[in-house]
Amino acid sequence: MLDAAVAARRPASASTSGDRAGWLREIAARLDAARDELVSLALGETHLPQARLEGEVGRTTGQLRMFADALDEGSYLDIVIDHADPQATPPKPELRRILIPIGVVGVYAASNFPFAFSVAGGDTASALAVGCPVVVKAHPGHGRTSARTAELVIEALASAGAPDGIFALVHGFDAGVSLIEDERLQAAAFTGSVPGGRALADLAAARSRPIPFYGELGSINPVVVTRGADASRGEELAAGLAGSFTLGLGQFCTKPGIVFVPASSALEAALVPLVPTTGGTMLTDAIAEGYLRGAGRLAVLQGVRQVVAPSGAGSASLYSVSAADFQSNAEEISEEVFGPTTVLVRYSSEAELSDALDVLPGTLTATVHAEPGEHVEDIVAVLGEKAGRVLFGGWPTGVAVTWAQHHGGPWPATNTQHTSVGVTAVRRFQRPLVFQDAPEALLPEALRDGATGPRRVDGVLVL
Repeated sequence: MLDAAVAARRPASASTSGDRAGWLREIAARLDAARDELVSLALGETHLPQARLEGEVGRTTGQLRMFADALDEGSYLDIVIDHADPQATPPKPELRRILIPIGVVGVYAASNFPFAFSVAGGDTASALAVGCPVVVKAHPGHGRTSARTAELVIEALASAGAPDGIFALVHGFDAGVSLIEDERLQAAAFTGSVPGGRALADLAAARSRPIPFYGELGSINPVVVTRGADASRGEELAAGLAGSFTLGLGQFCTKPGIVFVPASSALEAALVPLVPTTGGTMLTDAIAEGYLRGAGRLAVLQGVRQVVAPSGAGSASLYSVSAADFQSNAEEISEEVFGPTTVLVRYSSEAELSDALDVLPGTLTATVHAEPGEHVEDIVAVLGEKAGRVLFGGWPTGVAVTWAQHHGGPWPATNTQHTSVGVTAVRRFQRPLVFQDAPEALLPEALRDGATGPRRVDGVLVL
């Protein structure tokens, strides 16, 4: 498969934006046409509800089309042209810069999104969009769904005229390890647990020629509720929090895992009866077992009180701790528990809140609930240092697939500079190439005089 992917690299790189947009739109059309079949397969493997799976197929095909539209728009090439100035001292050469595909990409599918972060998900779509061959390692939690999706992708690419070997699927732990260790692979993307992602990141770094590893490795997504917000709408916030941290049995990377609330908060009093006492079936037995282990670990940490205990795998749990105890044990309390649980951190003063926020790890999102007139500038500044996205007045579960979206953040959220959701996700699989004083006939078409599309010419943005 990797031999075939390497053979496909140059023709894929030489393809036009229009060619690749056609590939993506054909994949989207095939997946839409097979939606009922795919959803039926996923229902038998993931325990996710039908409506959720149907919506996820739509999200998957929607983001494929979004990347196709981005190819039509053209700014993904990030073209910069500085014309020669022989009169300058010293003389300046002609420099023309463009982003090119990085090479063969390995994609490690997620457990909790069998479509949108899996075989034909955002990682695959963004790599194909810029002309990178892709080898996907399927997640064992939805192997049959993955295999059928891959068949549809391969059929679509062949029908649309893509190079042979540009896409392939592998199964199994050993194949996943061999993939990232293989010198033919030039980049890898992963969505999953911190231990699994860290193991792959270490393998990528240990190669004789290390490669970029883009891992979205879990997140605690802290929420800050100010005194004013708690006093004004504590019950409303409790209902929103209960819905967010138990949504999908807490199996979202943006689940709010830590919530800072005033001591003796109205939110906490209203939240406890809203925590469901019954659960459901989690994605896999391993995830269910991991959730119960994580909940048990939280319950015995110093200063942590179990407010609502889980009644079994998939049932919700709730914990509380003082800001002082959180600060002294932040690393362990902040370790993600994948499932329907959250920790309330009670602060007695704004200074105590500030000190507790300082010890938070990196995270995908951070949320602020405040009232008009409250001064939260310092809170926002600290959260901005920790997170890739700061929300105001909402809840972090749910990630809009748009041009401006950033789904990333400081470790362990993902690679600090890049997103795994949104148009700029393609930047992970591109690298800059500069042509100096090149004959026009040897330039990529997009860099030649007379080419159209967004570019910066001699420091001026031209649209």
